[in-house]
Amino acid sequence: MPQTTTFITIRQEWHEAWITPSFRRKVIIGMAILIPILGFLPYFFQSIELRHGIVLNDLILRVLTPHNVSVPLFIIIWALSLLSIVRAVQHPRMFLTFLWAFIPLTLFRMLTITLVPLDPPVGLVGLVDPLSNFFYGPKFVTHDLFFSGHTSTVFLLYLCLPGKVDKKLAMIVTLSVAILLLVQHVHYTYDVLGGFLFGWIAWRISTRLMVKEPVGRNW
Repeated sequence: MPQTTTFITIRQEWHEAWITPSFRRKVIIGMAILIPILGFLPYFFQSIELRHGIVLNDLILRVLTPHNVSVPLFIIIWALSLLSIVRAVQHPRMFLTFLWAFIPLTLFRMLTITLVPLDPPVGLVGLVDPLSNFFYGPKFVTHDLFFSGHTSTVFLLYLCLPGKVDKKLAMIVTLSVAILLLVQHVHYTYDVLGGFLFGWIAWRISTRLMVKEPVGRNW
């Protein structure tokens, strides 16, 4: 019975959201923008992998011995992602906020990677993430450096999640991801810090767009 009640509540929330013209319009336009961007990403990443950049002198990486921590990284990132999917289903406003934050975040990342050509850090250990690597194309990519996509995305999830407990968990995951990426030498420290900055900027852009959306119970 409780599961049935929850399902009915979620249906009501989405029905109330979807019949709101501004919500429906933003979902349709947002998906129409995001899908082509995601389809273009493999070509973008494969092209930037062919160029050369500079190697930064990162003091933090110099004192960290590289280790392969792909498995714990993969587990905590996608555990948080699954939790966020559940919450987005329950909260239409969270779904819309993340959608319109992820669009500028992805565009920012493509722009900064283009403008800041870097070679990978010394000691880089390839990150094995079969789900994320789907968007990178056939050749393993190591030049997608400034800024960190993993850090910015999990930080964005932290900002979008509505519950205090979920937010605490997401912050723990975000900090863990940032540290583990440095341990694996996948990114420079500047890339990780940039992920926090651009994640916040993208979230602020999205929340400005959501100001005129009705609040309702969950959206």
